[in-house]
Parts: sequence; structure tokens; C-alpha cells
Amino acid sequence: MIDITRATFDTDIVQASMTTPVLVDFWHPKSEQCLLLVPLLEKLETVYAGRFILAKVDASQEQEIAQAFGVQSIPTCILMVGGKPVDGFQGAVPEDKLKEFLDKHLPPALELEAEEPETAEFAEITPEMALNKLVDKLKAAPEDETARFDLVKLLMILGRDDDAKIAFAPVIAKTSVVRKFDSLKRWMDASDAMHSIAAQAANTTTNAIFDTLNAKITENKRDFESRFRKTQLLMAQQRWTEAMDELLEILMRDKTWNEDQARKTYIAILDIIEPAPVKVADGQIPPVDATVATYRRRLSSVVLS
Repeated sequence: MIDITRATFDTDIVQASMTTPVLVDFWHPKSEQCLLLVPLLEKLETVYAGRFILAKVDASQEQEIAQAFGVQSIPTCILMVGGKPVDGFQGAVPEDKLKEFLDKHLPPALELEAEEPETAEFAEITPEMALNKLVDKLKAAPEDETARFDLVKLLMILGRDDDAKIAFAPVIAKTSVVRKFDSLKRWMDASDAMHSIAAQAANTTTNAIFDTLNAKITENKRDFESRFRKTQLLMAQQRWTEAMDELLEILMRDKTWNEDQARKTYIAILDIIEPAPVKVADGQIPPVDATVATYRRRLSSVVLS
């Protein structure tokens, strides 16, 4: 779910709904009905797995948007498709009615091909089994860049940085020509930076390091070095959206800082967090990860502004 303001309305609602339906929830934090409805909407956003985007508008703070939609009571939900409102409802609707409303307007759930996709297979096995499968793939086809990327990524997720570097070594020279390998390198560099910062600040907790960086940033919003160090700490902890939020702060102030470092690192994070593609039936469109789609739009909005 994303929070909408007037500044993000066009990008996160109008433009987003051109490719994925957006359900806009006009709410108020002190409304009991709103507090009943929001958890149901968040649950269904997860269940529907990318078939729609949930956007939340605080009607008391964004009165201009609420008036434009003719909102007279809260909660009010309006479904946007192709940049236009197509339907809506008012009040704390029960879950079965919400599903009925969504199913009436959303594209059908994707049907998998008869061949079981690797993503489904991997979901049913342990990380160690997944690692072994990827290792076997690379033994059979050392040039398989997708398997190499998946293996290094999984090792990094599991915190096995040294093993990840060993697996990455055969393709390290390709970082300048294969973007996903460059993305992995930036993640590994972030992990190394975290260890370096921690070593320099002996007997200091990670939270204390964050506090120090935040204090520097508060004092000087254009302290991009501190912002980037904070970004690397967040990447090392796999706090991806927080890392991208910090990079956006740099980009809003200097789009080309440090030879485009912020933008390239932001793209690297998108590469890392984007789910593996799912095989779908002929004619079907693969699902879009809501977080990846949202942060891609935000990057485009900042870079093109």
C-alpha cells in the first residue's frame, strides 16, 4: 500500500492505473470504519498478488483530491483503470463483498503453464536445496548468467558473503557490460562498507552509527556522502525500500551526484528485489511486483522532473 499526496497523485494513481488497476482508499486515521477496512484491503492486496495496487489518501490532509473525486463520506474506495475511475463503494465492506467487487473489475488470476515454473518449485524446497540446484545448473552450463545471478543473490540473502564472492568471481569482469552483475557488485560493496564502518567505529552499535549519520543529514540535507553511507548500511541489512527512499533524497537534490552513483545504486536495488519471472499461459501478462512498480515510477518521476 502506498500513501498518496497531491505531489504523487499523477504518478502513483493516474499513470500507474494505465498498466495496473489502482484502488484508492479515502480514509481518516480517527475513523473506526476506516480502521476496520484498511487491514482487509491490505490483506487482499497481498492475496491478489499484483493484480491491483492499493493507494491510501488521508481525506483530512488531502482535501483537494477528495473534492475532485466527490468524496462525501469515509471510507470511500474508488477503482482507477486506464487513468479513470470505473467504480467504487462506501463504508466498511466485508471481505466477501470486497472480493466480489475486485473480481468484477480486475483481470483474471494468471494461470500457470502445465510445466511447473522454477519459482513455484523453489518455494517448496529449503534454501540449501535451492543452492544445490543452482550449483548443479552452473556445473552443467557455466555461462548461464541467470543461474549465476540467482546463486550469488541467494548466498547474499543468506548472509554468506564470502561464498557469494567466490561464486561471483568468474563473472566479476562482466560487471561493466551485464547490468545485473553490476547490481550484485554494488550489493557486495555495500556489505563490505558496513563491515568497514563497523570496524572503524569499534564498540559502537549499528543503531548508534545510524544515529550519527542521521544527525549529519539533519544538519545538512545535502550531505550526500552521509546519505550514501546510510544507504549502504540499509542495503547490507536488506532494508531495500528505506535504501531507495534515501537515494531518492539525493536524486531530488542532485540527479548526477558522484558520477550518477545514486541512480545506478537505485537501479541495482530494483534488479535485486524484482521477483524471478513467472511462466504464464499464452496471451497472459506476467504479474508485476507492486513495490518494484511503485519505486520505478518514483525514480522516473524524480529523474524526469
